[in-house]
Amino acid sequence: MTLKELNKKCSCWTKRLQKCTQGKRCNNHHGPLSENCHAGKVEICKVTGDRKLCARMASLGVLPGEEAELICPQKGSQCLLKIHGGTLSLDQLTSNNIIVKSI
Repeated sequence: MTLKELNKKCSCWTKRLQKCTQGKRCNNHHGPLSENCHAGKVEICKVTGDRKLCARMASLGVLPGEEAELICPQKGSQCLLKIHGGTLSLDQLTSNNIIVKSI
């Protein structure tokens, strides 16, 4: 399958991917992951929330001091986070509880 054929089949996905890579950059963002407005490397500062959420994030490797890559930020919505060679899709509620700073 060629790239053209793939684009025809997945036109909605390519449009979403193009939206992810466009947008304004914010400098030295420090706050919830859901409010980060650009893709790139981030350092996890703090994971807040109840014990269940914190334990779940720890089991996935989302711990304070770890570096991760924000792949597709959608301000105020869900996001994709690449950490330890895996990719996590986080909903808005979870990403509101992860405090990060841009690197």
